Amino acid sequence: MEKSNTSVFDLDGRPSFGKALPLALQHVLAMLVGNIVPSIIIAGVTGLTPEEKVAMIQVGMIIAALSTFIQLVPVLGFGARLPVIMGVSFSYIPVLTAIGKAYGIQAVFGAQLIGAIVSIFVGVFIKQIRSYFPPIVAGTVVFTIGLSLYPVGINYMAGGVGAPDYGNLKYWGVALFTLLVVLVCNMFGKGMIKLAAILIGMVAGYIVSLALNMVSFENISNAGWFALPRPFYFGYKFQPTAVISMVVMYIVNSVQAVGDFSATTMGGLNREATDEELSGAIKGNGICSAIASAFGGLPTASYSQNVGIVSMTKVVSLYVFKVAVVIILIAGLIPKFGAIMTTIPYPVLGGATISVFAMITMTGMRLITQGELSTRNLTIVGLSVALGVGMTGVSESISQFPEWFKMVFGASPVVIATTLVFFLNILMPKKSLAEEQMERDKFENN
Repeated sequence: MEKSNTSVFDLDGRPSFGKALPLALQHVLAMLVGNIVPSIIIAGVTGLTPEEKVAMIQVGMIIAALSTFIQLVPVLGFGARLPVIMGVSFSYIPVLTAIGKAYGIQAVFGAQLIGAIVSIFVGVFIKQIRSYFPPIVAGTVVFTIGLSLYPVGINYMAGGVGAPDYGNLKYWGVALFTLLVVLVCNMFGKGMIKLAAILIGMVAGYIVSLALNMVSFENISNAGWFALPRPFYFGYKFQPTAVISMVVMYIVNSVQAVGDFSATTMGGLNREATDEELSGAIKGNGICSAIASAFGGLPTASYSQNVGIVSMTKVVSLYVFKVAVVIILIAGLIPKFGAIMTTIPYPVLGGATISVFAMITMTGMRLITQGELSTRNLTIVGLSVALGVGMTGVSESISQFPEWFKMVFGASPVVIATTLVFFLNILMPKKSLAEEQMERDKFENN
């Protein structure tokens, strides 16, 4: 009789539930904040009611469970059968914020639906288009996403836009205390403390906020104990400019997913991801984001922090990740969980997430520096970021442009930077550092 495979270091390993549970909780703790905060941010920007905000958080958890499950157990070619955790992504926040402010929440989900469908086609043809998105392109996009999120974090640290006493030292005190706890846990902690640094920081900041009477529990009593998501909760509205912006973001983030899934296979399985796995991963994420739009959930993506856990622990058992899926799903089916999350004060969110935004920026920089820092590459990156951040930061500079241009390119620096870096990388002649040095030497010798 063959001995059953109980190894946590094998995709098909099935360890005991007692061994799998803490490993699964580790992944849930790592993704929890990242999955919740984008919903809170977009709900605030679009002026949703407390009940609608709870519903968006709830659906975000359910969709995270669904999209992760599809990656673990592929269906009809959708999914990669790799140990990853999926959930609502920070990367889309700049564009979603712009769309939400201009057209409302229905336009967000309309644009998301079309963008998700486009990403499925990207998954089908990823092998053919992958070469157009080298690290310099993907890195510039990620770098700009990080930069564009800083105002969100700072506004939250100051109390949230619209707060009557915005900028109060009390808010800054709570935010900086939260950030300090995150940094201490991340830099000096080990094991679970290090992995859950952001969550621990938020709990510490929340306790201080309670002492300062900054927390309201009014919405918790109104939330039920169990509820299923409702289809077409918010509905759809299709604005062409909003759709174009989201399509650009989905294409870029689909290609960016190649990095996360490749890092997962390299870190956990010591091999490159296959084209079939990458294609299935992107298609799986696309179909789940489309489903999410129907129920009021935001776009999903793979979580880099969970990829890091896989690379560090080498735990790749799909059973462990299925246990994590069950935990995430249970949290999503309990509205009171979502209601509790809405009581987190903005300064606590800002203090906890500003470090996340900083890491996104530095991840982009790390991608950029994977290639040579030749004059050509520095010019491409510098111009793309400068024009992207500069034009959107000084909104009056494009006030005379057509409305469609201002919506597509002026709402978020990410779209401008993405468009520029993509085309500049194709159009500008390829030159290595050695070739540039040869040109200088030739000029001097003449």
